[in-house]
Amino acid sequence: MDSKREKDQQDADCERITAVLLKSRTGEFDLESILFLKLRGLGICDLGCIGECVNLERLDLSGNNITNLAPLASLRLLSVLNLSANRITNLEPLRNCENLQNLNVAGNNISSIENLHCLVSLRKLENFRLKDNTYNYTNPVCRNSSYRTVVLEMFPNMKVLDGERVVGRGSDLYQLCKDIDDTIKAGSYKNGQLVEHTNCKPWVEDTYWEIKRSNNAIIDEAYKQFNDVLHECRLLNNRASHVISQTEKSMSLKKQSKQYAI
Repeated sequence: MDSKREKDQQDADCERITAVLLKSRTGEFDLESILFLKLRGLGICDLGCIGECVNLERLDLSGNNITNLAPLASLRLLSVLNLSANRITNLEPLRNCENLQNLNVAGNNISSIENLHCLVSLRKLENFRLKDNTYNYTNPVCRNSSYRTVVLEMFPNMKVLDGERVVGRGSDLYQLCKDIDDTIKAGSYKNGQLVEHTNCKPWVEDTYWEIKRSNNAIIDEAYKQFNDVLHECRLLNNRASHVISQTEKSMSLKKQSKQYAI
């Protein structure tokens, strides 16, 4: 009896996508009229009737409890799909989403390269994310040191992998920025000592990067990606400050030990 109650409670806690939910979230009366849909962080574990939105082009299901993607198989016009931070192990139903260009599955339970073979037929897929350092999302498959090389061989049309542009316009700039960053790091020390720059000032005012919200779904997605980049930059800055602080402490301790040795 207790197990039955527990199961009933689990079912109650599990959010299911219904026509009522879809219409209330979009304001559309006909499910076939829905082109953009954001169902982020709603505790969804059952995709329900999502497959009836056959004209859907952009779908955000991030931050839920989804395991079964079968209802997505009918969404052949889908071009952008965000499934990050769920409990997905099998991507097989996505092989039918032939127009898929941008796929984010970071923060799931995809365990091996074999789980990705079902996506090879998606010729338009050019932006694929299995790992997101901004939110510390990853997949077990990412532990394989060669997974990036293998994925790029599997998907020759790939332009962006895990947020990093690998080919096409911007890839050279990305590499240049990495080279500049390495050079700056190398030049931050002189004779083993950290060089302090006390006159550094921000290039712009603090409010310069504030963004006004829009009701346009495409612009909203662009805002989200831009804010993700800003967030990652702030994290990198914090990590850099921490590393510098630890290095200074380490060098200070070494200097003290040498004095004691003398």
